Amino acid sequence: MGSLFFSLFMIISASGFLFRAESKTFWGDAEVLKKLKQSMDPASVTPGSCVSSWDFSIDPCDNVSGEKFTCGFRCDVVVSGLSRVTELSLDQAGYAASLFSFTWNLPYLETLDVSNNYFSGHIPDSFSNLTRLRRLGLSANSFSGEIPSSIGSLSSLEELYLDNNHLEGAIPRSFNGLVSLKTLQLQSNKLVGQFPDLSSLRNLNYLDLSANSLAGALPASLPVSLIQITIRNNQLTGVLASESFKDLAYLQVVDLSGNRFTGSVPSVLFQLPSLQQLTLSFNQFSSIETPYPGSSLQSGLIAVDLSNNQLQGLLPSFMALMPRLSSLSLENNRFTGLIPTLYAVKTVFPQTGFASFQRLLLRGNYLLGGIPRLLLTLKPDSANLSLVDNCLFRCPHVFFFCQGGQQKSSAECSGFSQLTH
Repeated sequence: MGSLFFSLFMIISASGFLFRAESKTFWGDAEVLKKLKQSMDPASVTPGSCVSSWDFSIDPCDNVSGEKFTCGFRCDVVVSGLSRVTELSLDQAGYAASLFSFTWNLPYLETLDVSNNYFSGHIPDSFSNLTRLRRLGLSANSFSGEIPSSIGSLSSLEELYLDNNHLEGAIPRSFNGLVSLKTLQLQSNKLVGQFPDLSSLRNLNYLDLSANSLAGALPASLPVSLIQITIRNNQLTGVLASESFKDLAYLQVVDLSGNRFTGSVPSVLFQLPSLQQLTLSFNQFSSIETPYPGSSLQSGLIAVDLSNNQLQGLLPSFMALMPRLSSLSLENNRFTGLIPTLYAVKTVFPQTGFASFQRLLLRGNYLLGGIPRLLLTLKPDSANLSLVDNCLFRCPHVFFFCQGGQQKSSAECSGFSQLTH
């Protein structure tokens, strides 16, 4: 009888050994997947979601896209016939968990994306084990605490999405080690401190740091590979230096609105052939540098928004000579003088090869002299034109700065306006 039990035990043990030996998934990778599911709030693993189908009574990589492991990860045979997890991309099913409760040891993982769920807690330091990681997506969750500096060791990382969380503290200096990075999105967090020096990121194309509390000046040196830089709604100060932009030959979008920049808008921004959209609204700029004669003809700008600043002087005529510019907003500044005839011509009679002003917003300034007659010939709905709250017929402001910088009352302004007609 004893020998019979011993024989049965040996058969079962051998069967288990054969199952493990024939398993396609490296046991350590399967363990991480198992711990990930165990860490989740069971109520958040809803029927029909990827993780709800994970059944570890069978081999994960041997059953990807089957009835059990329907989705959520990918495996590849990389060494010794064993399958390794190379991608972990969860569906947006509302999973809730902390990723800090276990060690992330997936050395062949190239993509980790758990965006648009309810993961919380700190970002694990053990992400530094993911040495082959190319994409890390943690967007739109509830991660908190500081960004671990260990992320800066992921030299293969090309895309980093940490936006729309509750992350605090400064952007780690170690990010200078992300030499392969092409996209960095940290918007809508609670990040503070100085704007980091990212000039060593020679492959960075897209940078979004909007809706944080970053302070200080914009660095004089930015990654030369930038295509889009968006840092709206922070607390950046100082002046914009021409040196920051002059070598950015691929730059297409600049949005620095909602900060505290002062001084002049540098002329280099109106000379870059690649730049298409420039948004500097809601700052404290006081003037615009005029580019060299003829250089504005090289501009690729399609839309310019300099509204809600403290810009003074005459409206910049050179903007009417930009061949592709079709949207211009200079609202709520302190511009004086007449509306340039070139503005009217570009709006009503565009020349061959020149875009017309489809959107010309000049309201809320101190413009004088009445509306140019050409603009009165515009057909309804042919262009979005706003000229209200100026001094064209009378001044709507209680106080304003007339030509020469003298502050005058609205009554004095009305009299001056009448004399100019």
